[in-house]
Amino acid sequence: MSQVSDSAENYLESIYVLRKKSDCVRSIDIVRFLGFSKPSVSIAMRKLRESGHIAVSDKGCITLLPKGEAIAEETYKRHVLMRSFLVHIGVSSDTADEDACKMEHVISKETFEAMQEYAKSIGLLPLK
Repeated sequence: MSQVSDSAENYLESIYVLRKKSDCVRSIDIVRFLGFSKPSVSIAMRKLRESGHIAVSDKGCITLLPKGEAIAEETYKRHVLMRSFLVHIGVSSDTADEDACKMEHVISKETFEAMQEYAKSIGLLPLK
C-alpha cells in the first residue's frame, strides 16, 4: 500500500463507503458525509486526482483508481476491525467509531494482523 496522509486515507475510505450506497459519489456527498467544507473537499479531490488515486467523470462522479481502491479498502478493514473490537470490549458505538477513525491510521501492519487473527479466534470476524 502506498503511503498517503491520514487525511487522504479518510477521503479515500469515505469514497469507498459512499460507493457502497450509490453508484455515483460526488464531492457534495463527501462534504455531507465528513462534515467538511466544500473548498476543503474540492482541494483534497484535486490532490487525489493529481496523485492518481481517483478519477472524476464529466458528470462529477468520483471513481477510485486501483491504488486509491487498495488504500480505501485497507483503511476500511482496519476501521471495521477496530470498531468491532472496541464495541466488543464495552466501548459505546459512537465512541468506538470515533476512536477507530483515529486508530486505523496509526496501527502497524503486524498489530493489525495479530488483532485480525485474535478477532477471528473469538468469533468477532468471520474466518477466511
